[in-house]
Amino acid sequence: MIVKNYGCAVFGINATIITVETNVNPGTAFFMVGLPDSAVKESHQRVGAAIKNSGLHMPRGREITVNLAPADIRKEGSAYDLPIAIGMLAGSGQLNPERLAQYVMMGELSLDGEVRPIKGALPIALEAKKNGFKGVIVPSANAREAAIVRGLETYGVDTLLQVTGFLEGVEQLQRTEVDIEKEFAESSRSYPVDIAEVKGQENIKRAFEIAAAGGHNVILIGPPGSGKTMLAKRLPTILPPLTIDEALETTKIHSVAGKLRKDDSLLSVRPYRNPHHTISDVALVGGGSFPQPGEISLAHNGVLFLDELPEFKRTVLEVLRQPLEDRVVTISRARFSVEFPASFMLVAAMNPCPCGYYNHPEKDCVCAPGVVQKYLNKISGPLLDRIDIHIEVTPVPFKELSADRQGERSVDMRERVIAARKVQQDR
Repeated sequence: MIVKNYGCAVFGINATIITVETNVNPGTAFFMVGLPDSAVKESHQRVGAAIKNSGLHMPRGREITVNLAPADIRKEGSAYDLPIAIGMLAGSGQLNPERLAQYVMMGELSLDGEVRPIKGALPIALEAKKNGFKGVIVPSANAREAAIVRGLETYGVDTLLQVTGFLEGVEQLQRTEVDIEKEFAESSRSYPVDIAEVKGQENIKRAFEIAAAGGHNVILIGPPGSGKTMLAKRLPTILPPLTIDEALETTKIHSVAGKLRKDDSLLSVRPYRNPHHTISDVALVGGGSFPQPGEISLAHNGVLFLDELPEFKRTVLEVLRQPLEDRVVTISRARFSVEFPASFMLVAAMNPCPCGYYNHPEKDCVCAPGVVQKYLNKISGPLLDRIDIHIEVTPVPFKELSADRQGERSVDMRERVIAARKVQQDR
């Protein structure tokens, strides 16, 4: 008996429908075809144990052939466990295949039949709706992000038995629903930090306001302890709130990278990424044998902060040049290429010299002659040319630090930034 059910393969931030064809005939062999990787091939052992430990019967004395179509697309990861298990149960007559064509299902199975989280639930749900499916069945941990998609039934499951009971019509699953407008309105302007917490540095705040209004890249040059990192962390709080479309695109990237928490649905605040200076160029720009988004894509529609800029490897900094211009990064392989969006604001920070005190108003620089210029030359001219605003940050005097005067709040600066961007749009 042959049955068909449906899953999804995620490439970049988009998904492709995969048809899981299962053929069960008399015999003793098991075949997995359709260009599966090692994790997909190993699903035979996971699926077998999950079926047995769920009180169901693994087909015995049967030749089972599982084909993942289209067969020329490489299938990677453990998320195919659930559709493969359902296909084997339906093919061996233990499950009515009538409702299989209505749902896309994905999930990793543990040996006791528990359904574990997957990556990319949001692109999977979007593709299911695009192809006219009635709904999606995903792990409970991914249900809220999949439920963002309207006009599609989303069911979160915890065990294999829940899925079989639902498909047989003997168990009702609670549909997961998310009111994205309400959640978005409540959280799109809430940040744990505020620029009012920064004492002094009024000229830097003004420069940040100008940078936020125009989406300009910024570099902060100043001695240690002058507040460069503290200021950079608060830049997203004065940027305009994300639109629904921007939030959806940002959430897709974080979903594919597996960065969303169980309680997350739609990312409503602009991302802030702060990679360490030991990062590799692949981790920054994205890539790997199965391409994943890098830090520049995770910062899409938000801020990428590079602290101690001269300490980054030169090759790492040079890969930033093209994404800063094109706002997209393309990762090419022999058989395919994927494209990740990378529209971010770059904020870099550095000391003026190796000791950090060159041109300091109170402390003397101890660097040897020529060392300062050598240190500054670590940053290439073409990269600096893409950074519009260069700001010299000086230490805040103790008198200002100890003052009780409250600085201007992020919300007030954000309103002026929104007004400035509206003027630019109208122009």
